[in-house]
Amino acid sequence: MTVRIMTPESVLFEGSAEGVKLPGTSGSFEILNNHAAIMASLEKGSIRVKHDGKDTSFDIQDGFVECLNNHINIAVTL
Repeated sequence: MTVRIMTPESVLFEGSAEGVKLPGTSGSFEILNNHAAIMASLEKGSIRVKHDGKDTSFDIQDGFVECLNNHINIAVTL
């Protein structure tokens, strides 16, 4: 699946990933390959992207995520 994490100023991450853990406003959740379509708001916390056998983390203040057809777009403020 492809993941793009962006702020109003820049793109923080763009590439393939095996999974993404997100700090949802109703609790943390994970999006894996072939996940059902979803749109959710995010709260302060850490986004963890699993890619190339490693985890990369991004600390955020808030944002939202859209997942559709294995394309995940995440808009955040830092």
